This record gives sequence, structure tokens and C-alpha cells, in this order.
Amino acid sequence: MIFAHEIPEGSKLYFGDAARRKREIERIASDVLYADGFEEIVVPLFSYHQHQSVPDAKELIRIGDRANHEMSLRADTTIDVVRIISKRLGRNTSHRKWFYIQPVYRYPSHEQYQVGAEVIGESDLSIALRQSIAIFGRLRISPLLQVSNINIPRCLSGMLGIALDDFRHIRIEKLLALEIDWLTKLVYLHDPEEIDGVMAIVPEEIRSELQKIKELCETVPYGKTVVAPLYYAKMLYYDELYFRVIEGNDVYARGGRYKNEEVTSVGFALYTDALLEAGV
Repeated sequence: MIFAHEIPEGSKLYFGDAARRKREIERIASDVLYADGFEEIVVPLFSYHQHQSVPDAKELIRIGDRANHEMSLRADTTIDVVRIISKRLGRNTSHRKWFYIQPVYRYPSHEQYQVGAEVIGESDLSIALRQSIAIFGRLRISPLLQVSNINIPRCLSGMLGIALDDFRHIRIEKLLALEIDWLTKLVYLHDPEEIDGVMAIVPEEIRSELQKIKELCETVPYGKTVVAPLYYAKMLYYDELYFRVIEGNDVYARGGRYKNEEVTSVGFALYTDALLEAGV
């Protein structure tokens, strides 16, 4: 029996102080982004392209349009923003820095509010990372920044025959069981100050990817930074440098470099619900 006051599990309800704080987080984020030249975009709730954004198609909430073509509720915003700017609005604007404040939806009834930003045609992730850190600074919190590089697990998978699922599910014991000294040191690498020592012993293919992590950490200094070179993001489009902003088991933001139809871009998403649940 469904009572009149019930809402679906996974959906969100904000009122009073919580709704006011949600709006304040969104205002602070938009002020930071506007000040750096971003413009706002609101993309449709319905999309034909979500299968290119979400690794598990079972998470999509599917419906049909009037011609019975399959579409789905927005489960991720990044690729839709790039497509709309590049293919639909390209003749009307040359602007490439965009942000959005809107929820995404996953099957069966998971609703997630977020603030996201994309810099289309840009490969320098430090631009997105700086904006993310600036927003947390304005919120007066200092969560942990974790920097990774998706290329490292991919390289190791090809070099050592390790399934990417082992990285995705953090099966570190399989890597340690190989008893390769440089790989063991890579597993335990967390401090950005120790990158040089590990770079001196890893294969060249890995060394060049570690260098990118080092350069990002140096370009955007932040007091609470760790590196996680073996972390593998559960997204379809991130292809190189990647970061997460975390506190305990909560993810407050994530971002990275990605490519869509040969257009390289960078961006991030800040998870409003996680911040509100943490009392920010």
C-alpha cells in the first residue's frame, strides 16, 4: 500500500532550511563560475544520447518520443552539453565555458542534484580543477582532493594482462600477487611528493602518465591532495587526468578530461545532495 505522503525511494525532497541551503550552494557555485567567464545552460530532461554517457544501460529510465524513437531521462549532462553546443548552437555562439544546475536521474527512481561545468575544446584539466577548489573555498570546507590518470590502469591492463574490472573494483591483491617491485610501489603511491621516486623505476609508458599527475598537482596546489594512480573511473568518456573531491566515504565532486567525437574537453560535477547531507 502506498500512502499519500510517500515519495519514491531515491527521490529528493527539500524544504525550509534545507531548500534555502541548497539554493545558497548553487548561488555560490554560479557566482564563482560567472566570475571566471562561464555562462549557464539548461539542457533538456529528455535525451537520445545517454547510452554514450552511462556505462550500465540498465540504469537508464527509458521512454519513447512521439515517433516511438527511444530516449531516456537525463542520467548524465556532460555529453549532452557538448553535443548541443557543438552541433546545435555552434553557429549562434563561440562561447566554450558553460555550467548547469540541474538533477540527473537513474533507474528506478534515483534523483541527484548537481552543479556541473564544461570547457569545450580544452585539454587543460587545471581550469576545471581550479573552479572546483574555488567553490569549496567559498563554502568554507577543505575536503580531500584525489588526483588520478585513467591511462595508467589502461596501460597496465595491456602490459600485464590485468582486467580493467580488477582496477574498477579495486582488487589490489591481484596486483601485489605479481610481486613486481615498481608495481608494488605504484600501488602504495599516495603522496604527490613521492611521485618522482616512483617515476624513476616504472616503465616509460607509465612514467609519462605519472608526469601528468605531477604537473596537475603542481599547477593547482591544494593542501589536502593525494594521488591514486590506479583508480579507474566508472564513466564511459573520461580518458586521462581525473579527480575526485571526497570526505570520508562521500564524493563531493568529480571531474576529468574527456573526448566526444574528436572534441577534447574538461569539466567537473559538484554533488549538491552529498554536501547537504554532510551539513555543509
